[in-house]
Amino acid sequence: MTARSRRLGFAIPGLKPVASLVGGTLVALAATMALPMAVDLWVENPDWRAFAISALVTAAAGALMMALGRGGLEGGLSIRQAFVLTPASWTAVALFAALPLYFSDYAQLRDSFTDAFFESMSGLTTTGSTVIVGLDSAPPGVLLWRAILQWLGGIGIIATAIAILPALGVGGMQLFRTESSDRSEKVLPRVRDIAAAIGAVYVALTFVCAVLYWSVEMTPFDAVAHALTTVSTGGYSTTDLSMGGFGPATQWIATVFMLAGALPFVLYVRLMRGEAEIFRDSQVRTLLALLVGVTAILSGWLVATRGYEEAEAIRHAAFNVVSVVTTTGYASTDYLVWGNFAVGAFFALTFIGGCTGSTSGGMKIFRFEIMAQMLRSHFRRLIYPHGVFPRTYAGRPLPDDVVSSVVVFFSLFFICYSLITLVLMAIGLDFVTAISASVTALSNVGPGLGPIIGPAGNFAPLPDAAKWVLAFAMLLGRLELFTVLILFTPGFWKA
Repeated sequence: MTARSRRLGFAIPGLKPVASLVGGTLVALAATMALPMAVDLWVENPDWRAFAISALVTAAAGALMMALGRGGLEGGLSIRQAFVLTPASWTAVALFAALPLYFSDYAQLRDSFTDAFFESMSGLTTTGSTVIVGLDSAPPGVLLWRAILQWLGGIGIIATAIAILPALGVGGMQLFRTESSDRSEKVLPRVRDIAAAIGAVYVALTFVCAVLYWSVEMTPFDAVAHALTTVSTGGYSTTDLSMGGFGPATQWIATVFMLAGALPFVLYVRLMRGEAEIFRDSQVRTLLALLVGVTAILSGWLVATRGYEEAEAIRHAAFNVVSVVTTTGYASTDYLVWGNFAVGAFFALTFIGGCTGSTSGGMKIFRFEIMAQMLRSHFRRLIYPHGVFPRTYAGRPLPDDVVSSVVVFFSLFFICYSLITLVLMAIGLDFVTAISASVTALSNVGPGLGPIIGPAGNFAPLPDAAKWVLAFAMLLGRLELFTVLILFTPGFWKA
């Protein structure tokens, strides 16, 4: 560090542990490329070479970073290093995961690294927005790789939400810091054990989902690909019709497993230990109540205004409501033709998201619960100015720092939403496309509104500049805003 940099107070935090961990992640990513490579080899598709080359490049880059970061983990990670690690690792994985898509012979991705990176970032963040038209004829390796990326992103965000975000105090996530450690001690004695247990639950849910899909109507390949993207609440499909190309039984299976992916995975571990608390959890109860209520309203709307049979109305309403709220992004039909009321309802649902510690995106149920408590307390104080109204969450006192963090998160979310919308409109997108693309990227939902990016549309027609903005928005929303934006503050890089 030069004398001038010292005078400016500038000092980059030690990056050796960050390089070591990112490198190890890339080596693991290279290993997973063997799966789609094997599939392409099996069907004699030449794209296997793209996966082989990409795996070698990724492994080499990962090994180099591990070598550069050797010995850096001996002292553990500081808070500042954790802030650097989180977006650095997700961005690095998205960049290298785009290589096999870009190197493939599939023309839609081969001709544009922008499209390949957009598809990769959308997959890894489990957003589900796609630039591919003609999925039914896409190479199997590409389809499987997209599904694998979403599955990896799903388990990755669970690990991030449990191990990193509470420690960083991001957007009220510190509420789960004590709770997570308490639960970890009660459920299993060590952090590694609970991580292994959550991983086992994740794999088991995926396996059961795939078996059920296969037993109903899907081919083994489609069943595996859709299981990977259902439990991860990602929403990538192997067909342009999404889940609309399959029958009612398949759609009900998808509804159940999308919901399963949106529940806190720690509760599954507790359930395995005989502690049946999953339906006593505040987030779970609120989420279920919301889903049931909105499904009932939209079902009645479809019967009354669109002439649907009751069973069909309930199925389509339940499927699409669960898909949007859990930020999966599947569609059983084009719900934009259900009328303005339904379109408005789905737009509002886009903001919500599932539970903390799940695979879903969005603003998360617990933040809406805390905001509701704050509003209720405020109204009570207006009526009883001298009253004392304690705030609690899940039977525990609600700390002031959590409340303020949630308020700041809401404010920052809508500031980012507004700015991204304005940038997209400046690029040339119309108002409806811009506002829906912005929120669907920040909330990691997938489809937006309008004829271009709606459930029956695609993100391919958007300008390249818009795709890069949306890719950044996906990362921003997936990592809870602060984790990314703090890197752009000068004070973060000062000693």
